[in-house]
Parts: sequence; C-alpha cells; structure tokens
Amino acid sequence: MLDSSRVINGSFGTVVDDGGKWLSNYNKLEASVEADKKELKLSGRLWTAHKIVGLKGTGTVSGFKVDSSMLQRGFKPFQLTTKVDDPEAFGAETIVLHNVIVDKLHLANWEAGTEVTEEVPFTFEGFELKDPIGGGTSIKADILAKLGDLAVALTIKVG
Repeated sequence: MLDSSRVINGSFGTVVDDGGKWLSNYNKLEASVEADKKELKLSGRLWTAHKIVGLKGTGTVSGFKVDSSMLQRGFKPFQLTTKVDDPEAFGAETIVLHNVIVDKLHLANWEAGTEVTEEVPFTFEGFELKDPIGGGTSIKADILAKLGDLAVALTIKVG
C-alpha cells in the first residue's frame, strides 16, 4: 500500500542556473523529452514497427519576475539544474538540462495591482539524471541518443 507521506511535494523543488545561482523566484518547472519515431512496415509481420530517429527536449520555467536576468541572458545557450528534495520522499531527484535555449522573451508583461510573473518556454539538447529516486544508475540522455535502438533497452533496464 502506498504511504502517502512518500508522495513528492513540489514545494521542495528548486532550479539553479549554470552559474550556481538558485533561481528562487521560479516556482514551476516542466521539462519533457519527446521521441521522433518513424513507422516501419516489415515483411512477415502484421504489427507496425517503430524506429526512434530523434529526440526533442522542451520545457517551461515560470514564477515571479524579480530581475531582468532572462532578458540579459537572451537566446544564448545555458544549463539548468532542477532538484526535488522532499524530506519525506524516498530521496531527492536531480536532473541537469543541457544546452537550454529560450524560445521567447517577454519584454513587458504587467498589470496594475498584481504581481508580475514570467513564463519562459525553452528547448534543451540532452539531460542527465544525476540523482534518481530509489537508487539505481544515473543516465545521461545525450549518450543514450547516440546509441539509437539500444537506448530504449537501456532505459528499461536502468529504471
């Protein structure tokens, strides 16, 4: 039975830039990797096979605007490290996003009587799972991407 105290609380999430600065103004981060697959029709089979031919990383970081750091950074690549470290969970999870490039910069976005927030969509090229929850082996996605079909098998075995 699930021990509800082990469910991870996002309030313990943090994001750090490549200079080691904790970006405490951001209170939400989403990042995902999507596989670009091609369908293969193989003789002697009714099932359609799939071949991974590419990976695409996208995400969004959002929160309160407290400075102009994203505007100053512009569209230059950088690195983000996200960590969720709930003391009641089975452990902390740390993921490094490599070659992060902002998709869109908001030059102005405010309304009288409300806090100014910013939402920054981005892409990234590779990630590293440094601290998996529950132990196991950390994985580096840019290496997995180079392995092609083996990446799928390794991902299943590592988890």
